[in-house]
Amino acid sequence: MPTPSARRALDDIPVYRPGKPAESDELKLSSNENPYPPLPGVMEKATEALGRVNRYPDAGVADLYAALARTYGLPQERFAASTGSVAVLFSLLTAFCEQGDEIIYAWRSFEAYPIGADLTGARTIRVPLRPDATHDLDAMAAAVTEHTRVVIVCTPNNPTGPVATHAELERFVEAVPDDVIIVVDEAYVEFVRQDDAASGLALADHENVIVLRTFSKAFGLAGLRVGYAIAAPSVAESIRKAIAPFSVTDVAQAAAVASLDATDALAERVETIVAERARVLAALRDQGWDVPDSQANFVWLPLGDDSLDFAAACDPVSVRPFAGDGVRVTIGDPDVNDRFLDVAERWLK
Repeated sequence: MPTPSARRALDDIPVYRPGKPAESDELKLSSNENPYPPLPGVMEKATEALGRVNRYPDAGVADLYAALARTYGLPQERFAASTGSVAVLFSLLTAFCEQGDEIIYAWRSFEAYPIGADLTGARTIRVPLRPDATHDLDAMAAAVTEHTRVVIVCTPNNPTGPVATHAELERFVEAVPDDVIIVVDEAYVEFVRQDDAASGLALADHENVIVLRTFSKAFGLAGLRVGYAIAAPSVAESIRKAIAPFSVTDVAQAAAVASLDATDALAERVETIVAERARVLAALRDQGWDVPDSQANFVWLPLGDDSLDFAAACDPVSVRPFAGDGVRVTIGDPDVNDRFLDVAERWLK
């Protein structure tokens, strides 16, 4: 008996693999989660919103758009929110790409990019990272053709950690045609401390530049799934059309708005993670590791073919191996980071 067949585009699309579960949340350094609980006021607002879960969420996400507009000093029409920045990206690709188009991104970068890109039926172009694990923006600009519709720049880059410089990104934006969308994925922007780091927001006056941000990382709302794009009003409207109705729940919206109000607590927590990142990087280099200068909440070990074996050696601490490339390790509680560092030191010896 014949069975329904899916689109051929799915044949070569990998299944997204989440970080390996651990014996406890504290031991899980595989998913770039924030080790801290929700910010002050978030639980209260989220719990209050739970009282009306028998009702549909606000499809217009009005409270969140108003809060984002206040935060950035931009019109609400420039925002598009969904269940995490990756869902916003998928909707953007759906809205602007189809078979015959091209989508360019660096590799290795965020593993969801191939999934979202290939689902559109467009051809994907992967431009290798430079030896220092940074984006080769000149090579990416050279890869643009008349068929290119979207180019994705992940800064800081997941999973390797470095940023593009602002001079590089500015030159890249000027080199790419105005009808090509440039997505600047800034999921980890709150952790950036490099003085010359790229800022997609500073270039968002270009109507083809779209900035992606999220509440999953620094704000610690990974379990509620809220992310958003900052774009020209016409582009944001097209993204919103492609987003499924009621994607952002009222619980998630209330938590996100409350998080935007907790700026002092957010800054304190982020600084703690940044300081711990610096400690872990310094310890790895003292051990003899050649690791990129991460500006995110994780570090990258370029282990190549040894990646899976190293990840197994870290057990019960859960880290994220990328077979043939390396291992990404989230900055967690200091004592858990020390357990990872012990494995890293023994590995070199």
